[in-house]
Amino acid sequence: MGDTKKQRKKYSGPQHPWRRTRIEEEKILVEEYGLRNKKDLWKTTSKLGSFKKQAKSLIARQGTQAELEKKLFLSKLQRLGLIGMDAGVDEVLSLSAKDLFERRLQTLLYRKGFAHSVLQARQFIVHGHVFIGAQKMNVPSYLVPAGQEQLIIFDPKSALADPEHPERKVVEKAPKMDEKVLRKKVDEETVAEVVHDEVTK
Repeated sequence: MGDTKKQRKKYSGPQHPWRRTRIEEEKILVEEYGLRNKKDLWKTTSKLGSFKKQAKSLIARQGTQAELEKKLFLSKLQRLGLIGMDAGVDEVLSLSAKDLFERRLQTLLYRKGFAHSVLQARQFIVHGHVFIGAQKMNVPSYLVPAGQEQLIIFDPKSALADPEHPERKVVEKAPKMDEKVLRKKVDEETVAEVVHDEVTK
């Protein structure tokens, strides 16, 4: 038997580990999309970088083979719902990490209202409650093709398949008032009370 295949990382981390602006931006993305850790983030950004690198290579090339590869490349991104049907290779360069995060199964499950939060959506997927068609999916980072988006359902045998399940009911919350607006409102009410007291004396 031959040697076992050497495991290689499928992503690359930041070149400089301690840049404050990058760390803050990554923290926002991790919280917004309920990522497990920075590795999930770096895998997605590496995939985006791979798409852009391939696009730049195809833009610079000409010929029949290049045109065929462009067609296949654009067809792949269109199936993933990352670009429109009439998009060109140039538009791939304008994609952002958020475009890929929005196509994750975890994000789509939350956007469809099947979960109260992206973290709960991740829990449902990892615990095996989510199907795409007849296929059970337990990978939150799976990029859902546009044609499969409408096939996302709960396992028919799961209790979560019932729309009346407590975890399916979204509790409507009152909109949170901005702290500055709230402070201004309190100050105005206090001033109004003082003026009223002075007038009635």
